[in-house]
Amino acid sequence: MDNIFPEHSRFMGRGARETLLGQRAKVIWLYGLSGSGKSTLATALERKLHAEGRLTALLDGDVLRTGLNSGLGFSDDDRRENIRRAAEVARLFLNSGVVTIASFITPSRSLRNLARQIVGADDFLEIYVDASFEACAKRDRKGLYAKANEGKIPQFTGRDSKFEPPDQADLVIETEKETPEESLNKLCSFVAPRIKPGADD
Repeated sequence: MDNIFPEHSRFMGRGARETLLGQRAKVIWLYGLSGSGKSTLATALERKLHAEGRLTALLDGDVLRTGLNSGLGFSDDDRRENIRRAAEVARLFLNSGVVTIASFITPSRSLRNLARQIVGADDFLEIYVDASFEACAKRDRKGLYAKANEGKIPQFTGRDSKFEPPDQADLVIETEKETPEESLNKLCSFVAPRIKPGADD
């Protein structure tokens, strides 16, 4: 690292990119148990913002684990590295003026704090997608809970590996109690004023 000298002052500033795009960049970090509805909400939000003329990027945990993070497992160290890499990519998009939507289980408070620290607290919107383990297991659209019960998925979050609910999130979406439309409207209402040009937190 002693021989690396990033010259950030030579790069075009984020503000110029945001002006060009007519938006304010943020990282919208959705997290919760597998099956809680994170990816569904992230995809729906991206489509909604795209229709409104916003430039977005969607970072999905499953997608990154088939590419950038394909060599990582589910040990504590690998989970941390998975989130660290995802947050660094999110920061790159953020600095390019892009509204970035991230969907990762992010099971511990320390991992969420790590992501926030990398992105920057002022630009990190922490969205907890809340659904009980039992509700997620009933949905089980990917068949993961069934495999976990058969012992085919070690360290499954919520069962073998702990998930820590937040002490405080910027927004909590309760997909177990809300309709998909209600959850999406709640998310959009929260995000919209924060990505408008000149938005003030």
